[in-house]
Amino acid sequence: MTYRMPAEWAQHERVWVGFPWNGSEWPVGLAAAQEQVAAFANAVHDGGEGEAVYLIAGSEEAAARAKALTETGIHVQQRNIGDCWLRDTGGITVFEDGKRFARNFGFNGWGGRYLMAGDQSIGKELAEDAALSVIDGDWILEGGAIDVDGSGLAVTTEECLLNPNRNPGLSREDIEAKLLHELGIERLLWLGKGLVGDHTDGHVDNLARFVAPGHLVIPKPSGSDDPNAEIYADAKSRAEAFGLQTTVLPSVGRYLLDGEVAPASYMNFYTGNTAVVVPTYDMKNDDKAVAKLQELFPDKRVIGLPSGGLLRGGGSFHCCSQQVPE
Repeated sequence: MTYRMPAEWAQHERVWVGFPWNGSEWPVGLAAAQEQVAAFANAVHDGGEGEAVYLIAGSEEAAARAKALTETGIHVQQRNIGDCWLRDTGGITVFEDGKRFARNFGFNGWGGRYLMAGDQSIGKELAEDAALSVIDGDWILEGGAIDVDGSGLAVTTEECLLNPNRNPGLSREDIEAKLLHELGIERLLWLGKGLVGDHTDGHVDNLARFVAPGHLVIPKPSGSDDPNAEIYADAKSRAEAFGLQTTVLPSVGRYLLDGEVAPASYMNFYTGNTAVVVPTYDMKNDDKAVAKLQELFPDKRVIGLPSGGLLRGGGSFHCCSQQVPE
């Protein structure tokens, strides 16, 4: 069988969005994170003109709050879910001869850092409820670790996919073979490290994203103290040497949470049916990044929404969502 993972800009039937709920995982900023995820869900739903949104909460109290914060038509469900990062725990939809399947890969809490009940089972549960045939994988792969353009081309980072805390028995060649067999990835661009402070070990959806076939968008440093300047330069150099078209966006720059560098990134945008939703951080380049992405997605509304509260949990809008293509 030859499988193919569609690009994110392919038309969606629905999107699963995780709703922050567990106070022990969010000792600071839970309410703000919930408000920001709800605003994201509303933007993607777009009054019913966008896509069906399934907002997944882990408690009765959180489900009630999700309903109170979101517009009519959004499906709020209470399920056994550890945290809200469904990009990594939800199934990845692939096609084979026009039929859809959900690839349900293993998940070990980002290399054993955060192990929570429900995160290993939620992907299969959601996929089966969406009437998707589920194919279980025998290795660890998080959705945020790869990005694809729908043509068989993908990008990832060595820091994450080659990290021994994920699949210590697999070589680079083994991983490439698995991605080819299970997701239809025929060409794989290996970038180096991900962002400083990223506890996912460098997920690529904070560093480089496809906006069209063969076309990557990558940040450029903002300010002399940008902690990721060398990482951005290396990513751009590797992408161009690989033969890809690249466009640069201004980076967020040096962003601190509680005195520590945080992986704030405009790259963590979500491409929906009618809207592209970009995380913003009350930083000088917010409007510039949104405007540049609007140029790259002329047929969609590009919306910047605050994400600083959500970043306290380690990610943003792309991290908490997983689309199901039509």
